[in-house]
Amino acid sequence: MSILRHIPIIATLSVGILLGNYNLSAQTHYNSRVSLGVKGGVELSRVFFNPSVRQKLPIGGVAGVGVRYVEESHFGLIAEANFVQRGWEENYENTDYQYRRTINYLEIPVLAHVYFGNRGKFFFNVGPEISFALSESTNSNFDYNNVASIKNHPALKREYSELTTPIQNKIDFGICAGLGGEFNIATKHSVTLEARFYYGIGNIYKSGRRDPFRASNGMTIGITAGYWLRIK
Repeated sequence: MSILRHIPIIATLSVGILLGNYNLSAQTHYNSRVSLGVKGGVELSRVFFNPSVRQKLPIGGVAGVGVRYVEESHFGLIAEANFVQRGWEENYENTDYQYRRTINYLEIPVLAHVYFGNRGKFFFNVGPEISFALSESTNSNFDYNNVASIKNHPALKREYSELTTPIQNKIDFGICAGLGGEFNIATKHSVTLEARFYYGIGNIYKSGRRDPFRASNGMTIGITAGYWLRIK
């Protein structure tokens, strides 16, 4: 996990370098392009609990809109507003017990966008993201409010307050990075396919010395297809 602790620093430096290159190129390139876009896809998610909780990677949906500003120098900026389903699914090995928590977020990433190519483009996106929890729901095939009464339930061997505790921090923030391709289908129309990784820096639960979990930060891996319409 030591590498993960350096992700925010690396991403911040990357964005800083890219923004520096953008400012230099903006002095000589003025043929900017502005596009509006939509996208949809799926995400795999989990939460890094400490003490740890065995998990699977549940599939959630993602859909959103965005605006993109690019220069001729192969650099631009993207801002998005997306509805995403995150959360976690507990892994009770060799049993029939099932538990999944789904948390619906409005996420707003602001990304540096670097692209190469002409008709077909390869691109890299990286930048910070803030998310706001809208709602949450739980699906389970056992009474998770009375786990102590279930003899030999796997969760009894560890801290299991996450089964019943609603998320306590409604605002999440982190770093995301994506790789993808873009293909022009007409003069002002293009489609994209992107794989994106998100690592949350904030915790969904309080993490004080007397709280059950010292960490509860999220991670997602998403695949989305998108469409861009150039308006300028």
